[in-house]
Amino acid sequence: MAVPWEEYFRLALQEKLPAKIPEQSVDHFPPVLRLLEKRQELVDADRGLQAQKEVFQTTRAALKERWEQLEQKEQELQGSFVRFDKFLKDTEARRSRALRRAAQERLRADRREAEARRLRAQLEELQRERARLRCRLERLEPCARLLGRVREQLPEFQEVPELVARFDGLVDMQAALRLTERQRLAELEEARARLQRLRDAGQGELLGQGQRRAQLLQRLEAARERTLRWESKWIQIQNTGAEKTLLLGRTRIAALNLFQLVCRHKTHPPALDIEDTEGQLEQVKLFILDLSAMLASLGQAKPTPAC
Repeated sequence: MAVPWEEYFRLALQEKLPAKIPEQSVDHFPPVLRLLEKRQELVDADRGLQAQKEVFQTTRAALKERWEQLEQKEQELQGSFVRFDKFLKDTEARRSRALRRAAQERLRADRREAEARRLRAQLEELQRERARLRCRLERLEPCARLLGRVREQLPEFQEVPELVARFDGLVDMQAALRLTERQRLAELEEARARLQRLRDAGQGELLGQGQRRAQLLQRLEAARERTLRWESKWIQIQNTGAEKTLLLGRTRIAALNLFQLVCRHKTHPPALDIEDTEGQLEQVKLFILDLSAMLASLGQAKPTPAC
């Protein structure tokens, strides 16, 4: 940290001047001498300050130069750091690119290896296909000769492909006919199954109808039995009603006869309808009660014989 010039000179002057003038010298030296002494001290102090100023200027210049050198070295170091950082970044980038290239090379090598394996497998498959086709060609060689002889016997076919195309058409037609036959057989089987289901349903329906007919017959027999039973009960009711009616007629006739007998014994017989059986019986009841009372009174009035 820089010190101000005034503070520096003040401190230097304090160092050069004595701290305290002894008291005993005041009386021995005159004022002029003391003034000269002070001036000499000031001159000495000024020379000392000038020397220190020169030393300070020299030191300051040296320090400034040293500071500039340090700043230059710092800039050089910063430049070195930047260059080293750039070098590290470049090295890392080259390393990354090298790693990427190595990975890409490995990937391409793996792809080439996979492609080579695929091509080898495809080659083996083609070789097997070639062997199979050779075996098939050897197996079909007699067929080719046979087709050649057939073509010679059939002049309408100029080339073997025409004969093969005709044969393929016949084969396709045979396959279509077989497919149609299978479809017709399937439809026939379905119709048979449907007919069997209908027969089973008809038999079930007939069985159900038979069961319902048996149930209806049972209900008819039960109804007939109930009808006969109710008819016998009705006949019995009719017979009982006839007997009750005959008994009722006889009762009414007897009541009428009794009422007529009662009326013969009464001076003023009551006028009742001939159909009023209850009134007639009531009059007969009253007559019997009166007659019973009369007989009782006569029994009480008859004298007792002497002993």
